[in-house]
Amino acid sequence: MNRQLATLLTPALLPIVLAQGYWLRKTTPRLPDAPGPLQGVVAGGGEALRLIALGESTVAGIGARTHETGLAGQLSLSIARRVKRRVEWSVVARSGINARNCRVELVPKLTGRRADVVMIALGVNDAIELHTARRWVADVERLIEDVRAEVGEALVLLSGVPPLDCFPVLPEPLSSVLGARSAALGHASFEMVKRLKRVIYVPFKVDRRRELFCPDGFHPSELGYREWAEQLAAAYFEFDEKMNRVVTTTGSEL
Repeated sequence: MNRQLATLLTPALLPIVLAQGYWLRKTTPRLPDAPGPLQGVVAGGGEALRLIALGESTVAGIGARTHETGLAGQLSLSIARRVKRRVEWSVVARSGINARNCRVELVPKLTGRRADVVMIALGVNDAIELHTARRWVADVERLIEDVRAEVGEALVLLSGVPPLDCFPVLPEPLSSVLGARSAALGHASFEMVKRLKRVIYVPFKVDRRRELFCPDGFHPSELGYREWAEQLAAAYFEFDEKMNRVVTTTGSEL
């Protein structure tokens, strides 16, 4: 079933989708967050780049042995390799959280911290809860404002919403319905960042390779986290290079 058809049929399919969702919650193994420290350092030269990873279960590192091999650690490693700088990273996350609750529950944990880059990975739970694109945009915009009020005018790397119709564990029609919802939220994010300063939207590119997912068929494996981190780091590096060229040419940063 394609995403457009799934969107049109969502009201009719809702009883089936709800039943499938209930069955999955009962039968899918619940994996723990990544153990170990919620912060770390990747060695490098020059002034340290302070990075905070904020978000849902993927930021919490489900499917990884440690946060170093999860999204935050691998993103920091990939950025450090590109920019040749020391990266100091930390994780602020909760499994199952949506964008609105992230503002309420997680942003207060940023009080007293400073950051140069904040990577935000959310949207899976908003898609599962069938939130509208309008609600999603409003929640994410306010989240970015609240984050910057705490940590300073950090560059925001906003990860694309994972395409849920690529998740091996999801059966039809649940897969297509959630895939359509995640695509709608992703498109709304793309349009939203056009009016925001120093926010980079990074589309989430994934395929159905089973090795990209951990045993639950829902969260990334360490390979999946590494490929995701490379996409985010490449977007950061492209922006950083662009800003360096502007400073070199004009003597001022945009």
